[in-house]
Amino acid sequence: MKKNFDFKSFKIGPITPSEYLNKATVRNIIYMTLAIFLFLCGVIVYGIILNLREVPLSEALMQKGFSELKNPNIVIDRVNFTLDLYEDSVLVKTYRASFGRTLHKPKRRAGDGATPVGRYQVCSIDTSSKYYKLFRLNYPSLNDASDALKKGLISQKEFNNIKFEYYYEGCTGYNRVLGGNIGIHGIGKFNYFLKNLPFVFNWTDGSVALSDEDIEEIYSVIKIGTEVVIK
Repeated sequence: MKKNFDFKSFKIGPITPSEYLNKATVRNIIYMTLAIFLFLCGVIVYGIILNLREVPLSEALMQKGFSELKNPNIVIDRVNFTLDLYEDSVLVKTYRASFGRTLHKPKRRAGDGATPVGRYQVCSIDTSSKYYKLFRLNYPSLNDASDALKKGLISQKEFNNIKFEYYYEGCTGYNRVLGGNIGIHGIGKFNYFLKNLPFVFNWTDGSVALSDEDIEEIYSVIKIGTEVVIK
């Protein structure tokens, strides 16, 4: 005759399942879950408070004595996680920025997850990007291509193609070795969560990310051809 399975007497090694799932264990799991949830809520609330203290661009312009920006340019600092917006040589406003997942070195190869270092220009503006808005940069630049050619990473033909695109098409295309499609963009669907973190979370494939609200401010003043320095 087939015996019924006795859950209470069944053992996983020296311990029965009922010993794993006693009331004290369940209660501790619930407390731990609630503690983690409350901690995350606290982190978000703190981030929201920090963002509320941010001065809008319109106010920053007035503080600097500008009614508009005629010669805007951008300096991006990978060490301090900032994007500085300038009018000529005058700093107007500083934004918090996130970068590629590989932060300890500049971009050298496709898929390395790093943010490039150098002097670039905004070569196109995409207002329908999945990351809200995208200001594409002309990476790889001529300097990037020259360096790669000297190191034997790309051929003379590939260098010539990049050179042609750089001078005559504005945006340089994706290169099999150096990569491409690098720009400054927003966050998109996770904007509310990521923008309210009180710390920097580097999550991009090499581009520079700002909150959607900050991207909207920059969109109002930059143009194709705006100079961008990444250091």
